Amino acid sequence: MIKAAVAKLINKEILSREEAAAAMTDIMSGEATEAQIGAFIAGLRLTGETPEIIAGCAEVMRANATPVKCDDPNAVDIVGTGGDGAHTFNISTTAAFVIAGAGVTVAKHGSYGVSSKCGSANVLSELGVNIQYTPQRMEECLAELGIAFLFAPGLHPAMKHVVGPRREIGFWSIFNILWPLCNPAGVKNGIMGVFKPELVPIVSDACAQLEMNHQFIVHGNDGLDEFTTTTTTMVTEIRKGKIEAYEVQPA
Repeated sequence: MIKAAVAKLINKEILSREEAAAAMTDIMSGEATEAQIGAFIAGLRLTGETPEIIAGCAEVMRANATPVKCDDPNAVDIVGTGGDGAHTFNISTTAAFVIAGAGVTVAKHGSYGVSSKCGSANVLSELGVNIQYTPQRMEECLAELGIAFLFAPGLHPAMKHVVGPRREIGFWSIFNILWPLCNPAGVKNGIMGVFKPELVPIVSDACAQLEMNHQFIVHGNDGLDEFTTTTTTMVTEIRKGKIEAYEVQPA
């Protein structure tokens, strides 16, 4: 199926959600070659990643993740795409501890830093946290402590097929969007930062299609994939399929 998807992308045709999901299934199963994966990534950059394509790929990636049980329907994740080039400290991990301290269950999905000075995994490792613990222990942490770190590479084994092509291509791809949307605990609430303003409505629509319960997509107008303190922040709030867009000023 990925051959057919690549052929359409070469002709600058937009894939449907079903076609994107079929191609992603080939990638996750290991049936797609590295050349095909690279062509798929490059083709999507040329045609653009639509909400339907993002949703189709995300549902397959979610299905192939190692599940982590979370009994709290109000649990949240706070994560970003990275790629803003600002080299900030890891804001989302700091915020996760604050949120958990306020009594909200946090299933923090993350990995090592790529574009920032440090990712969630870097910070927690330096603090002495064993980030590669078992899914069972993650579940215990969520239930007993109200917070757990979900180390993305360990919970998405099928993503090993994508590592080589992504590294060799070396540019931003759809997978930067997919990681934050594929929390193995299945949380349907949270905040996701994106590094380009044009991604805000696209990712918001994808979240609505993925039936997120209460999600915020944010982009700081100074370029951060975060709420910013220097200028206004673009925000879309997705609540049970309805999308509201607005801007917020720093307090």
